Amino acid sequence: MPWYAWLIMILALGSIVGGLLLLRDTAKKLPLSEEQLERINKRNVEQEAKDARER
Repeated sequence: MPWYAWLIMILALGSIVGGLLLLRDTAKKLPLSEEQLERINKRNVEQEAKDARER
């Protein structure tokens, strides 16, 4: 392969890795209130019970 094909491949891989690292660094946790966490946990328990019944 010619040198410029290697250069293009390295640039493409570098931009993919750089984008993933940027995404990881800018990710933030979603602040949830206690009420929201309670509803999520309740819904998870209900869904697990429903899944267990279907098996």
